Amino acid sequence: MRFIDEAHLQISSGAGGNGCRSFRHEKYIAFGGPDGGDGGRGGDIVMISTDRRSTLLELQGRTIWRAKRGEHGRGKQQYGKGAEDVIIEVPVGTRVFDNETNEILADLTQNQMSWVAAKGGQGGKGNLHFKTSTNRSPRKATPGQAPEQRRLRLELMLMADVGLLGFPNAGKSTLISAVSAAKPKVASYPFTTLTPSLGVVKMGLDHSFVIADIPGLVEGASDGTGLGHQFLRHVARTRVLAHLVSLGEHDQGAVAGGDPEDSDIYRRYRALREELERYDPKLASRPEIVVLTKTDLVYDDDIEAIRSQFSEMTGREVFVVCAPTGQGLSALKDALLTLLSTLGEE
Repeated sequence: MRFIDEAHLQISSGAGGNGCRSFRHEKYIAFGGPDGGDGGRGGDIVMISTDRRSTLLELQGRTIWRAKRGEHGRGKQQYGKGAEDVIIEVPVGTRVFDNETNEILADLTQNQMSWVAAKGGQGGKGNLHFKTSTNRSPRKATPGQAPEQRRLRLELMLMADVGLLGFPNAGKSTLISAVSAAKPKVASYPFTTLTPSLGVVKMGLDHSFVIADIPGLVEGASDGTGLGHQFLRHVARTRVLAHLVSLGEHDQGAVAGGDPEDSDIYRRYRALREELERYDPKLASRPEIVVLTKTDLVYDDDIEAIRSQFSEMTGREVFVVCAPTGQGLSALKDALLTLLSTLGEE
């Protein structure tokens, strides 16, 4: 599935119908007086978030949305019919920006949240409304209000409890497929997965949490390098970060016999931490645990030493897992659930 997380829209609500200027003209009824009806209300443009959609793909193919105008008022006190609203369905987690000012207009974070993106114009008043004891033949009628027009930018941000971070090929897809029912494509690619994946981790009958496989970041992501901001924004929705660092043979560098901080493993960890801090310091301060992956490619005698060194250098809880064999997964899931429980509801 192609993941589309940004769309640009031009929207216009419906104009209000004009009020009618009319007088009653019937046989045998002299001085029938004004009988012009009001115009109908123009249609609104309404956005509704739904969990039935997962991407903004459909909106990429339809960028212009217009509501109809209200009917004009007519004689014989006939009021114009209001126009129907136009509904735009978006995935839960969609943020709406004014494309001109970059102001955040709406943040649709729950299922079935609605937001009026453009209000339809009110219908004009017919001359019936202007009849008074001193003005029995008003010739005044007002036009309907003009429509609202906007240029919007929509961004989809994944909604998850835990976000998996790591360089490309750090084992994120393998891990999420091992702990949930999500089935991202897994292979020994030297490049990153392009499609974020969401999975539900079930913990017994009463507990579960949502985990997101954020595609691999690279150095310079905070400046837009690679997929850059496109995926850093998804991390902003997560409550807990799980930072994956692979222990593959080609990733180890100098683990033993030298300064641990000079190792390629630690360099990779610090590189992504710096990208988070540069992108958003608040994001970098989120609760985080470190997960060492691909332990089947490292001698058993070295694993504990690496874990201990990493915990000392980072000051964080460090877990060692091997997703293909299931080693360490139960402890990792328990720790994530405990951490989420301590955070409570946002």
